[in-house]
Formats: sequence, C-alpha cells, structure tokens
Amino acid sequence: MRLHLRYHHIGSRVLAGALGLLSLPSVGLAQQGVTVTSPPGASRLPEVIVPNDQAPPSGQPSGQSPKPGTGGASGTTKPGGQGTGARAGGGGQSIAVLVNDDPITGYEIQQRQRLMGMGNSNIGARAQANFKSIIQAKSTNDRLKAILEKTIKENQGKSREEIVAIFEKRKAEFAKSLQQEAVESARQSVMPGLRKEALEELIDERLKLQEAKKLNVVASDEEVDKIMNSIAEKNKMTPAEFQAHLKKMGADSSVMRQRFKANMSWQEVIRRKFGAQIAVNDRDVDRIVANSPGTNGDGVELQVQRIVLPIPAGVDQKSIAKRMAEGEGLAQRGGGCAQMASHATTVAGGRFDNLGGRLPSAIPEPTRSLLLAAKDGELLPPTVGTEGVEIWAVCSRKSVAADQERRQSVQADLRQKEFEVLARKYLKDLRQDASIEYR
Repeated sequence: MRLHLRYHHIGSRVLAGALGLLSLPSVGLAQQGVTVTSPPGASRLPEVIVPNDQAPPSGQPSGQSPKPGTGGASGTTKPGGQGTGARAGGGGQSIAVLVNDDPITGYEIQQRQRLMGMGNSNIGARAQANFKSIIQAKSTNDRLKAILEKTIKENQGKSREEIVAIFEKRKAEFAKSLQQEAVESARQSVMPGLRKEALEELIDERLKLQEAKKLNVVASDEEVDKIMNSIAEKNKMTPAEFQAHLKKMGADSSVMRQRFKANMSWQEVIRRKFGAQIAVNDRDVDRIVANSPGTNGDGVELQVQRIVLPIPAGVDQKSIAKRMAEGEGLAQRGGGCAQMASHATTVAGGRFDNLGGRLPSAIPEPTRSLLLAAKDGELLPPTVGTEGVEIWAVCSRKSVAADQERRQSVQADLRQKEFEVLARKYLKDLRQDASIEYR
C-alpha cells in the first residue's frame, strides 16, 4: 500500500509535467539538424539540413560505398520509375542506369534521395505536424505512464526527489525519440517523390565528371576534403565527428563528397571552355550598384557634360518642337565629350555646361538611369528640363571607394549568372549526345 501511495503521489504531479513538455510540438525539433552549405569557391548547391540520429536504410549499412555491378540481379527500370528486378532501383547495388557505360546503382539513387530529402523545405512543417499528432495520441500517454511506473519500481527505497530526477532524464530521452520519429516519418513521406530528381542529378554528375576527365580537370580529393572540413567546422564538429554523424543517420558521406567533386570539376570545365566568353559589362554593374537598396544611386561617380538650348517662357508648342529637333541634330553628330562645347556654339542660344563629377542621386530621372546605361562619350537623346532642351553625355565614371565591395559582389553575381547559362546549355548538349541506358 505504501508503494501504491507513493506511486500515486509522484505520478499525479510528475506525469502532468511530462505531458506538459510533450504538448509543445516545437520542443527540440530545431536541434534536430545540422546545416550544410557550400563554402566560398564551391559550386552553388542547395542548402542541406541533416537531421540528427536517424537510422540507416534497411538492408544497407551506412558508410559503405557502392560497388557498381555487384550485389544483386539486374532488373528493369523505366526513367524515374522503380526497379522491377531483384533490388533494382532500391537499396541494392545492382546497376540501375548506364551513362556512357558508367554505372549508377540503386544504392546510389537511394542515398541521393536521402541527401535531397534532408534539405527538403517541406520536412520541417511535416515534422512539426507529425510530432503534434504523436504527442496527442493516447498511446504516447500510455507509454509515458509506463516509463514512470518502471522508474518507480526500479528505484524503490529512493527519495521522491531522486525518483523525479531519474524520470526527468528518461522523459527527455523519450521526447527526443518522438522528435526523431517525427522527423524520420516526415522525411520518408517525401522520399518517393524525390527518386526521379535524384536519378536525374546523378546522371548529370556522371556527365560532368566524364567531361572533366577528358580535360583533366577533375577536382582532387584534397579539394573536396577542404569543403567537407569547412562544413564540419561550421557545425562545430571535427571532420571525423561529422562523418560519424552522417553515418549514424544513415547517410553515406561519399554521396556528399561525390556531389561536391562533380560540381567543382564542372565549374573548371566551363571556365576552360567558355571563360573568355564570360564578360561583365561595367555599365550593368554601375546600374545595379546605383539602384541597390541603401545606396541612393551613389555607387558610382559620373563625369558629365550637357548642352542646354533655352526655351523662353510662354513659347508655343511649335517653338518647343523646333528646339527638340535642334537637340536631336546635335545628339546625332556624336563626337563624344570632346565635341560637346563646339556643338553648343552651332545652335542659337546654346550653352555648354561641364558639370564635372556628379553622384547619380544628384541627377533627376529619367536622365540618371539613361546616363548609367550609356556608354562613355555617348550623347543622350534630348529631353526637356527645367532650363530648356538638354543633351547630356557621361564622359567617364569611377567607383565610389565605399562601394568597391558591393561592386565586386555584383560583378561576381553577374559572372555567375552567365556561367550558369553556359553551363546549362552545355550540359543539355552533353545529355543529347550521351548514351543513357535504363535497366
């Protein structure tokens, strides 16, 4: 009877606290992942969220590298579909696809699905919903009661405080197991839809590496090590700890390494083939920097000149049209800034202004945007300003020192966009010429 009373006393109060903890769907889920992003210099890869403590896929020990062409009978696989032979397209090591006679195994496809699933944006919301459903289930309440009862029975003779401390520890472990269950369930729910995407990505990587081998520009293991070590460091782990972490949750670290190797090698392929074609126009950089938030358009200083053809007050539309025609004639003469002063003298009343260095924010629109987009020395079409018809020209430009970092960032972004356009086109050509055999 004494034991019964003690159980009742502890259970009524501690159990309420335990269920209170588990009623918070977000508890601990934010700590279920390690963020993996590409460090500078690596190809731009999707962010990968690696949930903690996930079990390896059934039938395949984590950390094993696939051996192409071994481990199972061949099956028949349609593009994006499931294998129909023994273990084909699943977790086995049978060949699922040949890319120019280079094999892709079912195990590689499964591992790539898992890697892509880790970064799927839907998993977080699904995990939260799953966790909420789990903690609201009667079976969860029953399991927690059983843990409390077992704790009391195993620790008879101890004080209430000691039993509560032991139960709190087991309760936390129980909550963590439910969180892991919710994350794994969410990830598994998106896995089937990722198979075709995973297979397509692996085919592309085979083609990238094949082309890199032809040009002898395959990224070295040491270069890949630097990327992996940087990721580990950002996640406050040693390289060995990070690899063990991936293995613990069923992800083969070689899958991540292969992805980095293929994309780093591919970048060098595109640089070798198209580097001379990737050029960034300074005017595009000026325009983007000038229109960046917080710059007030002053990422560059413009050396400007203008010709003003005054329009007297109260003149009619015909007189304004005449002045505009004279301005168009001056603009069409060209000659750049060197001829602006002499051009002004050829029109009655024309005035030449050498305005010197001006920040774009000091020049009214639409003239400001036109000057930023114009070539140096180019005369703009005439416009009607506050003083009459105006013909502007930008003679030169220089970057404002404080914006050098922003300019470099814009230049890098523009180069990357051109790089990606050429890379997509070239990869498309390689796929069209490739022999891709689905088994």
